[in-house]
Amino acid sequence: MNDIRRTILWVIFGFSMVLLWDQWQLFNGNKATFFPSPTPAAPTAPAAKPASTSGVPAGPVGSGAVPAPAATPGAAALPGAVPTSTPSATKQRLVVTTDLLTLTFDTEGGTLVGSAFPKLKDVDGKTDGFVLLDESAARVYVAQSGLIAGGGGGSFPTHKTPMTAVPGERQLKDGQDSLEVKFESAEVGGVKLVKTYTLKRGAYDIAVRHDVVNNGASAVSPQLYTQLVRDGNKLPGESAFYSTFTGPAIYTEAQKYQKIEFSDIEKNKVDVEKQASNGFVAMVQHYFATAWILPDGLKRDIFLRKVDTNLYAVGMITPLQAIAPGATQSTTAKLFVGPQEEKRLEAIAPGLELVKDYGWLTILAKPLYWLLDKLYSFIHNWGWSIVALVVLLKIAFYWLNAKAYASMAKMKAVNPKIMEMRERLKDKPQEMQLAMMKIYKEEKVNPMGGCFPIMIQIPVFIALYWVLLSSVEMRNAPWILWIKDLSSPDPFYILPLLMTATTMLQTALNPTPPDPMQAKLMWFMPLIFSVMFFFFPAGLVLYWITNNILSIAQQWVINTRMGVPPQFNLPKFK
Repeated sequence: MNDIRRTILWVIFGFSMVLLWDQWQLFNGNKATFFPSPTPAAPTAPAAKPASTSGVPAGPVGSGAVPAPAATPGAAALPGAVPTSTPSATKQRLVVTTDLLTLTFDTEGGTLVGSAFPKLKDVDGKTDGFVLLDESAARVYVAQSGLIAGGGGGSFPTHKTPMTAVPGERQLKDGQDSLEVKFESAEVGGVKLVKTYTLKRGAYDIAVRHDVVNNGASAVSPQLYTQLVRDGNKLPGESAFYSTFTGPAIYTEAQKYQKIEFSDIEKNKVDVEKQASNGFVAMVQHYFATAWILPDGLKRDIFLRKVDTNLYAVGMITPLQAIAPGATQSTTAKLFVGPQEEKRLEAIAPGLELVKDYGWLTILAKPLYWLLDKLYSFIHNWGWSIVALVVLLKIAFYWLNAKAYASMAKMKAVNPKIMEMRERLKDKPQEMQLAMMKIYKEEKVNPMGGCFPIMIQIPVFIALYWVLLSSVEMRNAPWILWIKDLSSPDPFYILPLLMTATTMLQTALNPTPPDPMQAKLMWFMPLIFSVMFFFFPAGLVLYWITNNILSIAQQWVINTRMGVPPQFNLPKFK
């Protein structure tokens, strides 16, 4: 294989990796990482209109009831999402606080319509109290639950039914471990629904008990629904240079974790498990998630649907046993509202940690995160923990890298001989190729010897990329001096400049291809990647700089040991 073919293969390989990665992103419903196309901004939440006056609770923005999907056989019409504003004489807002949460409840349906995290910075990185759930003119993202008719028909309390907040504490006080917030509905069809939210100290998961009280004269068989409703708007501050998933997700024991794009719901191209007796439904975005979790063994129908212009819902419907007159039936669900902290998620429900999306390299990413977390427990600084993790990875791959750099050193050593031969046989291409192969054979040089050891490591470093991009622990985490947030780009571009310098240095240490055009091409890919890193989170750039510095040091040592003095092969753009 001559030098031209070798370099062309390298260029094709590099561009193929970029294009394949982007296509993988698009296949999974994400935006392309390296060559994103402009995405039109989704419309904002629709303006409010009067609620429907029909017997069935109004759908979003007065659109009327939205029929339940085919996935919910026997279910009556499921109420739509609550609009941004619905006139109601009894509509009130209740604010409840714990050590980790500030929650806003609406007495219309006892719905959770707001959540903020007082200990987490907002998207601006300066003010406290990041907002996740919200019901405003700019965003709709709420957690709803209620009752719909089963096979026996009837009307029951829904998330549109006025409720009364039972008097009680609204703040978790010092020394108090839990707090209850209770809502009681008016009777609808002889049935009263009592919702009790139990909040615990140090927890983002909330126990939600639904007590269904039959005050009527005959037995009833309602169904309980739990759903998450949000708009499809882009997240504030979303980067155009790397993409993360925003949308619904479903987990069942049979089908495991499945993400669903809003666009697939729009096009009715959703193919998920429709019925299960375990798992959860969730809404996921970068660093944060919400999820409804029903007890294992409880049968449920899973649905995804568009409830109005730019509003989407994911939820579960579970049938209740027949409730005799004067009897009460209770069902407790969990509602998670919080950051994607992996250890917390694992403790709440099986599979919930998968909302922290590592993509197709989860099998490698999870142990990498575990190791990073262990390092942090000793170092107590996420930036230095990243540096330590890269050092350990370089140690683990030392011999693979040594083989690659040794092969490059051999190529560098025979380069003068090849250059002389090319000049001598420049008008005889066939003889040139035979002579080149002879030199490679005599010198025992494999032109691709530096490629394969590095290729083996690529999945590990891509997995580490996703660990650093997905870990909420990086959010607002300082490193040193000017780096106050490892999840945001370097404000002074110092790290990207260092990264560009180390990348150029590493390229300069590699053997120069004999052909001038090939030599120029060798510099294009590093420059393109370096430019992109100006917009990447500081934590990712720090990881890459550390990797570059260690690689340069190892390459320098190996070249020196092999008697090939390190030299810088600068490009000649003439």
